[in-house]
Amino acid sequence: MKPIIGQHHVSMFTKDASTNVAFYTKVMGLRFVKKTVNQDNVSMYHLFYGDKVGSPGTGVTFFELPNAGHARKGTDSISSISLTVPSDEALDFWKARLEGNQAVVSRIIREDGRASLTFGDPDDLTVHLVSVQGAKPYPPSVAWVPVDIPAQYAILGLGPAVLTVRESAKTIDVLERILGYKKTRSAKALGDGTHEVSIFETGMGGLSTEIHVKESALEDKARPGRGSIHHVAVRIGNKEELEGWASRIAAEGFKNTGIIDRHFFTSFYFWDPNGIVFELATDDGPGYEVDDATDVLLEPLSLPPFLEERRSEIESKLHPIIEL
Repeated sequence: MKPIIGQHHVSMFTKDASTNVAFYTKVMGLRFVKKTVNQDNVSMYHLFYGDKVGSPGTGVTFFELPNAGHARKGTDSISSISLTVPSDEALDFWKARLEGNQAVVSRIIREDGRASLTFGDPDDLTVHLVSVQGAKPYPPSVAWVPVDIPAQYAILGLGPAVLTVRESAKTIDVLERILGYKKTRSAKALGDGTHEVSIFETGMGGLSTEIHVKESALEDKARPGRGSIHHVAVRIGNKEELEGWASRIAAEGFKNTGIIDRHFFTSFYFWDPNGIVFELATDDGPGYEVDDATDVLLEPLSLPPFLEERRSEIESKLHPIIEL
C-alpha cells in the first residue's frame, strides 16, 4: 500500500455556527467552502473551511452543538491543532491581529528549530500557528486572501496535530506498526516549552504530515464539549488504497465504522486503544466543488445526493446562520 500522504482535515465542535463562521473567515481569513450537515446526525450543521478550493490538507471543520458545555482538556484526546504560515514574520502579524480581536494569544516561542504562537478560538479550542520558514517545502495550496490580510501572511494549511494520551506506547504502536508513520525526533510541545513530545511523520515528511504524541499520566481524562477535537483525518490517494488500509486495520481488531461514502470524499474511521479517533479520507472524489463567485453562507444548504430527498425535513430543523 502507498504511504499515508499527510493531514486531510481536522474536525471539532463549536457552540455557535454564526460566531464560528465570523471568526474563521473574518479573523483567520479561511475560505468558507461548504455549509452542510453532519451525515450521522442531520440536525447538526457541519461547516468546512480551507483554501480557495478546499484542497485536502487545508480542511478545518466544525460540528455545531448549541447546547454544548465547555470541553475539559486532558488525556486520551486530540488536544490541539496547527495551522501553518509562510514565515516567522507572519507570526508577528497574526499575534497583533488576534490580540486586536480579543483572542488570548501566547508569546511567540521557538522550539525544535521553528517559531510558533498559540491562541484560543471563541470556543477555547487550542490552535497553534507554526511558521514553515526553514522547513521542508510545504504542499501547494490555492491561496484565499481576504482584502485585509497580506498575501505573504496568509494561512497555508494544516500543520501538526497533537495527541495527549495516558499510555503513549499504545498510540505509538498504531502510528508506527499500523499506519506506517516514522518517529523522526523528540521536542518540546508546541506552545508549551516544558513537556516533551514524540514527533512522527509520514509520506514526504514535513509539517503537514506530523503527528505529535505527548504522554501525560497526571491529567484527568478529557471530556468532549465546545472547543474539543473529534478526529484527525489523514490523506489516502483513492478509494482502492482506502480499501486496503481498511482491511488491514479491521483485521487488527480495532473498533471501526467500515468504509463510508461522504460524497465529497470516501472515509474510514477507527478508534485506537486510547480512544483517539482517526479518519482515513481519500483525495479523489468530487471534493467540495467550490465556485470562485460562491458565497457559501448565502447559498442553499449543500447536501449529498443521498440526503437530497430529505432536504425539507433537514432544513426545517436548522436555524439560520447569520453574518456577524
